[in-house]
Amino acid sequence: MLLPLLWIAELHPWALFPWRNQGRGLARMKRDWIIPPIRVLENSKQVPEDLVQIKSDKIFLGEVIYKLEGPGVDQEPKNLFEIDDKIGVIRSKQPLDREKHSSFTLKAFALSPSGERLENPTTIEIVVLDQNDNKPIFTRRQFVGSVSEFAVPGTSVMSVSATDADDPMTDNAALSYSIIGQESIPANAVTKTMFGINNETGTIYTRDVGLDREVVKGFRLKLQVADMGGMGLTTEGEAIINVSDINNHAPLFSPASYNMTAEENKSYLEIGRVNVTDRDDRGTRNWEAKYSILPSNDPKRSFAITTDPATNQGVISVVKPLDYETQKEHLLLLTVENVIPLSSKALKLQPSTATVVVTVVNKNEGPYFREDPIVIKAPESLLPGTPLTRITAFDPDNSELRYETNYSFLFLDPEGWLEVDRNTGDISVKRAFNMRSPHVEDNSYSAAVRVTDAGGLSSTATVKVVLEETNDFPPMLHPSSGSICRGVSSSRYGLFLTAVDEDRHPHAAPFIFELVFDQSANWTVVKVNDTHASLQPTVELEAGEYAVRVAVSDSGSPPMSANSQVNVTVCLCDSYGDCKSEAGAVLGSSVGISFIAVIIIIALLLLLSVTLAACGRRHHMKKGTGLLVGDSEDDVRDNILNYDEQGGGEEDENAFNIDLFWNPHDAPSSPRSYYTGTGVPRSKQPLRRDAPHNLPSPIYPRRPPANPTDIEDYINDGLVVADTDPNVPPYDTALIYDYEGDGSVAGSLSSIASGSSDEDQDYDYLNDWGPRFQKLANLFDSH
Repeated sequence: MLLPLLWIAELHPWALFPWRNQGRGLARMKRDWIIPPIRVLENSKQVPEDLVQIKSDKIFLGEVIYKLEGPGVDQEPKNLFEIDDKIGVIRSKQPLDREKHSSFTLKAFALSPSGERLENPTTIEIVVLDQNDNKPIFTRRQFVGSVSEFAVPGTSVMSVSATDADDPMTDNAALSYSIIGQESIPANAVTKTMFGINNETGTIYTRDVGLDREVVKGFRLKLQVADMGGMGLTTEGEAIINVSDINNHAPLFSPASYNMTAEENKSYLEIGRVNVTDRDDRGTRNWEAKYSILPSNDPKRSFAITTDPATNQGVISVVKPLDYETQKEHLLLLTVENVIPLSSKALKLQPSTATVVVTVVNKNEGPYFREDPIVIKAPESLLPGTPLTRITAFDPDNSELRYETNYSFLFLDPEGWLEVDRNTGDISVKRAFNMRSPHVEDNSYSAAVRVTDAGGLSSTATVKVVLEETNDFPPMLHPSSGSICRGVSSSRYGLFLTAVDEDRHPHAAPFIFELVFDQSANWTVVKVNDTHASLQPTVELEAGEYAVRVAVSDSGSPPMSANSQVNVTVCLCDSYGDCKSEAGAVLGSSVGISFIAVIIIIALLLLLSVTLAACGRRHHMKKGTGLLVGDSEDDVRDNILNYDEQGGGEEDENAFNIDLFWNPHDAPSSPRSYYTGTGVPRSKQPLRRDAPHNLPSPIYPRRPPANPTDIEDYINDGLVVADTDPNVPPYDTALIYDYEGDGSVAGSLSSIASGSSDEDQDYDYLNDWGPRFQKLANLFDSH
């Protein structure tokens, strides 16, 4: 058994190390002796130093070799300990440092010369004893804190701290704090001891009264910390304590009265400044001033005061223009206080006040209107010279005023409808109003008026005339002529009537259509909607022309009406509801013809015969003279026949809207579709969309020219009129002509000028007549 020199312990008979006995079976373990720790003082100068000696009870059986393992021997930190392998003495090889290694745990072995383990290893515990070899150290180089001025004694200011590397379980690390010096900032401002410190916790506190920021700004304290409870090693430190300001001083005006001037009718950023003093710290909230103007001295809030943050001055400005004529002088009463309230430790005083006298400087002022815009309500039918209103302008300088309409500035009188008296300001009508003017929007017309004083200063106001619609125009009946079919139900077919009124709502539609005189025995007017009616016969009428007087009234107040004569043609119609031509009616009608109709047909036939006889035969024309230009008495001019051009064919759907059938019950509510004078509903004729509807057609040339050489001009005149006619289709539209019955009352025209030969004619001049005659020129060129 391994035995220390002073202690005996029974060791294990075997150990799990390289020297364990091979093949030894399990055996009962004997109880080990517990060896107490071996205590070694750090920083020992006696090295090497014998610490302990161990011996094995196997020494009586033969030679024993001792070995030592663990930290400080063969593990880091190495070479701190060693063992004498012959006698078992453990020694320290160099001084130990407890702050680095406070203890070591080693294992000792007993071996035979052959390396066989003789005993179980023994644990050796070495404890390093502390020495006071470390001074305490403050955790900061300089501690900074603050305390409010006028703080009461015992007020905690701040805490300081220090550390010691020695064993905290010993007095070597027991620290004690103290203040060993005090210096005021500025120096010698305060000489008495103002602060104390808790020697255990390091808390600094106030010990006395008299901390006044206006007297002393702060303190510099010299601190000391010592271990061994204040009796050991020491270290010095520093603490800075600032005395913080409280709002214990109210701002005071200096001086308390001021005089300033301000020009009337101007707003200023600044007209003057007022000064205050405050003993609190400059630039802090305790020092910042807040000014106010008593409302009783400035009821209109014409002035304002703000604080200049750099100087703490009060800046007075004019926020509403002043009027010299109303008030020449203003007396302002100002008050001042800090942004934050005064401390409870400050003296209770009333806020400081100051007076400011502001003198208003008079300037020439321009006139102004008492109201802008000037709204006038007037009927549209007022006559020129009618007074509308009197405008009022005010000149603060009581100067003579002149009024005039404004023609040169932004606001204008574009229609020249108004007139203003230059001396009185009376506005009257200069020209009649027109509600259809493009300058009238939402029944309102805007102009402007300008007033100028004797000094040349002027002011402009808007004149807004709200026009009230009046019933100025009677409705006009459309169409003035048309046709209806004979022998069909009057409820299905009739003449579709409408009216056009230049007035606007409510003086236009709905319209009332009535028959004039006693015509109800043969005719009636049936209402279709508010703008249309159907003129229908009440009895079976003979084919012919009828004049019907129809009156139409609007809904104005008072209403206006007009009566017109509607020329109605009662005719025979084909299966499509279209009137047949008169020749077709004569030949194809199964009913009798009136005596007047027979006379008209005979007259037409006689006229056609006379025309054909007068034409004669054409002379043989020379080459280059042209087809229609010649000297022969036999020249024949084609008669231009006027047919009812109903449109159709290859209609251009982008320019027309063609309806093949019509009856009054399908009539549109718009007055744009109505009967034409030819007796055919306009809804069947292609409608031009590039021209306004309901405009009168121009007068076409109807009389044939007296001289054959005028035919070209005659044709060109007709083309010009047709091109400008808004009620006919364009020239590129195929036309549908009325059916005129079988045969012709005029007979054949194939014999006219048949004696002339086309072979000797030169038709090159047709190329000069333009694109309308190009196909004709190509036709003759092919011959």
